[in-house]
Amino acid sequence: MLFSTEVTSSKINSDNPLYQRTLKAYHLVAPFIHGNVLEIGCGEGYGVELLYKNAAALTLIDKSPYTAETIKEKYPKATIIQERIPPLTQLKDNSFDVIVSFQVIEHIKDATLYLEEIRRVLKPSGKAYISTPNALKTIARNPWHYKEYTFENLSNLFEKTFSTYTIQAIKGNGKTDAYYEKNQKSVHRFLRYDVFKLEHKIPSWLLQIPYEIANRMNRKKLLSKNPDLVNSITLEDYSLTEHSEATLDFFCTLVK
Repeated sequence: MLFSTEVTSSKINSDNPLYQRTLKAYHLVAPFIHGNVLEIGCGEGYGVELLYKNAAALTLIDKSPYTAETIKEKYPKATIIQERIPPLTQLKDNSFDVIVSFQVIEHIKDATLYLEEIRRVLKPSGKAYISTPNALKTIARNPWHYKEYTFENLSNLFEKTFSTYTIQAIKGNGKTDAYYEKNQKSVHRFLRYDVFKLEHKIPSWLLQIPYEIANRMNRKKLLSKNPDLVNSITLEDYSLTEHSEATLDFFCTLVK
């Protein structure tokens, strides 16, 4: 499932708006990468280069065998751990200067343990950077997500574990707004066939395959009808700002 619509790909043209959006977080954190660095949930690994070149040592954790088999070939000096988290069973207390975990927390059932483990393996004064989509921007149930968060949800969650944190926002511009508006209209056309509202009634595992098929079809359709728009979206079309109604993803900094 590495190249499902849930794991945004750098290799599939129809994923470009989402790829640029998720890649933005890596570019935002790159200037702060130093020392011993951990990434939790590296996926395809398209952000690893930005971490690898500035870290004194880099550890990558992901549940996918692809990470261990493929990323290790490109980054032989990195430590690769394949496991489902939390907990972080192979990592010692006070080990890392920086932890990066983008688009992961929404997949975690025990988010409190996930954050406790991040705090445990951070060095004193170390920082963790987390991104996650804004729940208020969701237009259809994502069966791969255990929980999506609002600004208030995240604040309440973080304060249980970290006394110092900030929650900022990644937002788009007129170009990305045009794409997401077209996407929303297209998704709503799909959902009109769900007359019994099964989307919110059936178990998530039953929804995963239909969601994947419909989502991939939708992205391909958006590309075929709007090739210039889909292909023209770049990192520069996303920016870091204060949280507002325009927030697409939260960009969070947690300090131990």
